[in-house]
Amino acid sequence: MPGRNDDPLALIPTIADDSDVPDLDGPDEDDEEEEVVAKPRAHKLAQATKGKSMDFDEQFQFVLDDPDDKRMLKGKDSNDNDQLKTRGQLSTIDEKIAEIRNRRKKKTKSESVVEEKPANDDLEDESYEMEIEPDSAADKMKVKEAKKKKSGKNKQKDEFFEESPPFNPDQVFSDMKISRPLLKALSAMGLHSPTPIQAATVPIALLGRDLCACAVTGSGKTIAFSLPILERLLYKPHQTAPCTRVLVLAPTRELCVQIHQVFRQLTQFAHNITCCLSTGGLDLKSQEAALRLQPDIVIATPGRLIDHIHNSPTFTLQNIEILVLDEADRMLDEYYFEQMKEVISNCSRTRQTMLFSATMTDQIKDLIQVSLNRPIRLFIDDNQSVAPYLRQEFIRVREHREGDREAIVTALLTRNFHDRVIVFAQTKRQCHRMHVMLGLLGLKVGELHGDLSQTQRLDTLRRFKNEEIDILLATDLAARGLDIENVKTVINFILPNTLKHYIHRVGRTARAGKTGRSISLVGENERQLLKDILKTCKVPAKMRIIPQEIVQMFRSKLEELEPDIEEILKMEYGEKMINSCETQINKAEQQLKQGKTAGTTPSREWFQSRKERKNEQDKLRLDSYNGKKKKLSKEEREKIEKTKANPKTADDRVKFEMQKVAQFRSRQEKDTPKRSRDTSSFETDMTNDKPQRKSKSVPPTKKSKR
Repeated sequence: MPGRNDDPLALIPTIADDSDVPDLDGPDEDDEEEEVVAKPRAHKLAQATKGKSMDFDEQFQFVLDDPDDKRMLKGKDSNDNDQLKTRGQLSTIDEKIAEIRNRRKKKTKSESVVEEKPANDDLEDESYEMEIEPDSAADKMKVKEAKKKKSGKNKQKDEFFEESPPFNPDQVFSDMKISRPLLKALSAMGLHSPTPIQAATVPIALLGRDLCACAVTGSGKTIAFSLPILERLLYKPHQTAPCTRVLVLAPTRELCVQIHQVFRQLTQFAHNITCCLSTGGLDLKSQEAALRLQPDIVIATPGRLIDHIHNSPTFTLQNIEILVLDEADRMLDEYYFEQMKEVISNCSRTRQTMLFSATMTDQIKDLIQVSLNRPIRLFIDDNQSVAPYLRQEFIRVREHREGDREAIVTALLTRNFHDRVIVFAQTKRQCHRMHVMLGLLGLKVGELHGDLSQTQRLDTLRRFKNEEIDILLATDLAARGLDIENVKTVINFILPNTLKHYIHRVGRTARAGKTGRSISLVGENERQLLKDILKTCKVPAKMRIIPQEIVQMFRSKLEELEPDIEEILKMEYGEKMINSCETQINKAEQQLKQGKTAGTTPSREWFQSRKERKNEQDKLRLDSYNGKKKKLSKEEREKIEKTKANPKTADDRVKFEMQKVAQFRSRQEKDTPKRSRDTSSFETDMTNDKPQRKSKSVPPTKKSKR
């Protein structure tokens, strides 16, 4: 066809600028607004998604339907990836406290709009603060002195002990005939001159004499017995077969770990001395493998040591040359009475025995006479005295105001003493409750008691030593021998059972010539123990008076936190039940897999029968128990259910703590005449192995009567 153009674009006419284009859809009122809004949105979206895929939104988050399951989320920060925890990785107590505090913080922000706070506040490190007038906030101090009584009685000298030779307190370690590897280790530890207990102990211990040493806490008793031991082991014969020559016993696991660390530091330049740690809570198989190599020194707790004696075939105590009892008064009291009989009966008869403690009681005198051979008594300080640079303060609690103890401790920790503080409680339950309570107030706290695993206990000690936490809440477990540097303050929630326990508690501060402070809350039932403490004070003690309006303000704050505390405790109880169920399930699965071989594994033996062990536990119980469940009436059951529904008040909790102290004291008074009969039986058992030791302790006057 003539004049035809094959270009398809020729059929499309060009739209000029002046031409009108018809709108086929009709006019729209929102066209102008859409053009104005749509262009910037498209521009921003193009910049935000430049180089990224549009299939998934990175800001999308999964939200759990059940609000109670939000605690299962592991990460709380926006920078971390949210991951769900497995069944065995439940949240810790600190995470629960942080979650409750965050919830309370959001609630207070939404309720109170008038009070504005800076936006850069860190919630995790926030401490509880109150606006207090400076005049009313200041605590008053009064000097508290004991009434001195004149006593005309003269103390008789003990004929069993020999007098200690004089020593030079101004000498240095190089003058004490110590080998160069040990002197080099002491120099690396920063020690150049000995303390009085070290200067008196080392020369006598090097002679192989038995001794009973008593000095105040923090005076260096561990190095006092470790130096002569290592000096003798440096010259041990090398051609003979290896054997265990030294046994060191301590009452707590933490003290054993500390003694082991001291031995490791002193032997860092003496490579021919081996040391082994054997305590409960650690791996049993690895300890058996280490004891099979016959280390030179074994540091152990009595229970685990007896377990190895009866169940490890290659381990024996027949070659023990030196036996050390650290915290001897605790090792030889009623709690470890039967165990110490078993250990001493298995040790060699020709051994050197050394007893060390900050307090020595008269109840262990008969046992010392049996287990030691012509000992030398080294009492550097008084038998019942605290550190010389300790400042003792007491706070009086009125008879009808026992429930103020928690508020008083909270006021002290919040207003006056902020770091390097140890708070001693009487029971594990109260210790854990105070951890939750102080954690909700924003304080960095940790707890140390027997309900924790050994790993948790060591981790808490490490965090407190490294200043990761400011306050350590502990029972009497931490009162024996633990050396923690730079502890400024010790607070007693309730006065301990005896004066001896008090000396060990306050001995965690003012160690090695440093200053420290102890604050004790004293009620009306504790006034007799307060009088005994004031009699031993070389420096006048002081009474601290906290204004009552401050105590009431903190008590009202703790009452507001009571629902949150109960919620956290219930969450922990549920998690414990889950863990126990999982443990039982795993144990049952292992038994099913092993089948018949599970019953063929022999059970571990103990030196006591099951009946003897049960009788001993019943004798050591604070309350009466016959092993049978008591049938309760309907009224008693309703009363118990009512107490469970209504949580205990602060007065009830303190009353329970005081009841435990009263039960311990009453049992101690009842068992005092029985202890003499027990020691006689102990003496009869031990004199079969060592008849020559008892004959030397008998006075010559008895022979003349016969």
